[in-house]
Amino acid sequence: MFQLSTGPYSIRLTYDRLPHTYGEASRRAKIHDEIGVEDPSAGTLFCVEVAHGHGWPFLVVAQRYAPSDECFFPGLFFAPETHRLYIGAGTRLLAYDLRTPQRLWEDSTEPGFWTWARYEDVVIMSAELEIAAWDLEGGKLWSRPVEPPWEYEVRDGIVHLDVMGKVTEFTLHTGRVTRE
Repeated sequence: MFQLSTGPYSIRLTYDRLPHTYGEASRRAKIHDEIGVEDPSAGTLFCVEVAHGHGWPFLVVAQRYAPSDECFFPGLFFAPETHRLYIGAGTRLLAYDLRTPQRLWEDSTEPGFWTWARYEDVVIMSAELEIAAWDLEGGKLWSRPVEPPWEYEVRDGIVHLDVMGKVTEFTLHTGRVTRE
């Protein structure tokens, strides 16, 4: 288990198994999302629990995900000013409002999630074949297909995307192309 404390929240993560307190935690949680847990063929097991301080979790998300090899592993991003938690694992993307608490949306990416990153007030999701962005409230801003090898950097509100040597520039907030 790994735990991260940020602001009023304790975020606990377990990988490849459920936590020992999973049964009781899931009963006490205001939101309990369980996706494919009973089917070992559905991929690697991953569990996120969010609590206020040291209390019982109010959010429990347990899921199996695939692909789950060395290129694809779960990732979290937390936006403290909006209390939004973004989870990526395998092909599944989830977002939660920790204040209410509630699931905001579920999205997918093929063939698998890589990482989250924040630039200004935008959250960027990188996957093997997609780059996409959401605002800090969880609203989707844009999405673009990519193909490995690819990379990007953000400078002065402009995303510089290099896909197999072809560079495209577009605005961070709207995805509008400024140079191809």
